[in-house]
Amino acid sequence: MTLKQIEGSHGVAEAVALCRPEVICAYPISPQTHIVENLGEMVKAGELKAEYLNVESEFAAMSVAIGSSAVGARTYTATASQGLLYMAEAVYNASGLGLPIVMTIANRAIGAPINIWNDHSDSMSMRDSGWIQLFAETNQEAMDLHIQAFKLAEELSLPVMVCMDGFILTHAYERLDVPTQEQVDAFLPPFEPRQELNPAHPLSIGAMVGPEAYTEVRYLAHAKQMQALERIPEIAADFKLGFGRDAGGLIRPYRLEGAEIVIIALGSVLGTIKDVIDELHEAGQKIGVLGIISYRPFPLEAICEALKDAKKVIVLEKCFAVGIGGIVATNVRMALASTGQEVLTVVAGLGGRAITMSSLHAMLQEAVAGRLGKLTFMDLQQGVVDRVLEHERNVRRSGPIAESVLRDIGAVASKIS
Repeated sequence: MTLKQIEGSHGVAEAVALCRPEVICAYPISPQTHIVENLGEMVKAGELKAEYLNVESEFAAMSVAIGSSAVGARTYTATASQGLLYMAEAVYNASGLGLPIVMTIANRAIGAPINIWNDHSDSMSMRDSGWIQLFAETNQEAMDLHIQAFKLAEELSLPVMVCMDGFILTHAYERLDVPTQEQVDAFLPPFEPRQELNPAHPLSIGAMVGPEAYTEVRYLAHAKQMQALERIPEIAADFKLGFGRDAGGLIRPYRLEGAEIVIIALGSVLGTIKDVIDELHEAGQKIGVLGIISYRPFPLEAICEALKDAKKVIVLEKCFAVGIGGIVATNVRMALASTGQEVLTVVAGLGGRAITMSSLHAMLQEAVAGRLGKLTFMDLQQGVVDRVLEHERNVRRSGPIAESVLRDIGAVASKIS
């Protein structure tokens, strides 16, 4: 292995290159652009032997990926935010066809309003698409998860999203342990597709299926995800043997022993939460953390077991379902349905808003005191919200909500009058 001080995006590009992809479909959208740019430079320099295809849209990127994977090529692409939404139809097709494509999602908010900063709205919008979704806490884990993702995808013939927080991880420079080509080759065998369009052995992929068989086909997609629940930790164990470090798996517990309150989260915010928990432990407050790595498939049993001693569970999520509340929290409640444990939702970090240690401290103290509500929006400027709603009640032509909020906080010329 080689230690390098590099940007997260470049680290991911190096990890993907070590997996020897044969086709890379590239369309730029921030904050994933540096990944495909770096891969393009490797291909141009002759360092990576792959077909590098510049396409005209994100929909085209996934469409090309479907075609190349269907003919037996190890295939990779990356996207974010509106790009993931634009390729939505093809995203569902890739999983429905059982194609082992690996795609990086550089997590970013989706519009409107336009926002290029990080939250988990994009990948969460595809949570039911049939793709495996793995979330990285650090850039090192992002690198390691990509190597595992190719193995997982190709064993099960299912596509995998590796989700990493846009800008927070993709554009951060840090020291990364880059594996050797020999290590990756020993871990990841050459691609042997379960299905392949080949003139020598003609077959159909993507046939129309009517009511007589559609339920069974969809059930088998679910069965594959259940198989992934078993293979994900096994592949993580194999990775540790070959590379000498923990990475991947279903969940990551931290200081759960003796914890009556446990906070659950995905992605890079786990690092900040752990720092806060360390401070609280020094003050005698035992609060634990549970990181979810595999969001799809969702590890119901593993989460239930990890939380068996908790009296209160707080799910901090960087996305929410408008009109109902927490997305991840709903799944956690499913895991704990038979236990009667209290599950609270805290929505934080939307559109890149900083999740600070002070805000986490304040939220956790409210939880300890029993004052935290079922659904809380961390650092919500309630006064701004109230004034915009009052303005809408009083003025018929009240204007767009986003612009009204900006005016109120002084980001545009004047406040609402």
